[in-house]
Amino acid sequence: MTDDGGVAIALEALRGAVNTGFARLEGRLDGVLQRTAEVEKDIEVLKAEVETLKARTWRLVTLASAASAGGATGLVQLWGP
Repeated sequence: MTDDGGVAIALEALRGAVNTGFARLEGRLDGVLQRTAEVEKDIEVLKAEVETLKARTWRLVTLASAASAGGATGLVQLWGP
C-alpha cells in the first residue's frame, strides 16, 4: 500500500517551495535588469564625453602643430638660410 495523501502533501509543499524560489529569482532579476539599464545609460553618457574630449584633443594637436610649424618658419626667417 502507498501513502497517496502523504505524497500529495509533499508534492504541494515542493510546489510551494519552487514557486517561492522562482518569485525570489524574478525579483532579483528585475533588480539586475534595472541596474543594467542604468549602467547602459551611464556608458552612453561616458561615450559621448570621450568623443567630445577626442575632438578637443585633435583640435589642440592641430593648433599645436600649426603653432610649431609657424614658429619654426619664423626662426628660419629670423636666422636666415
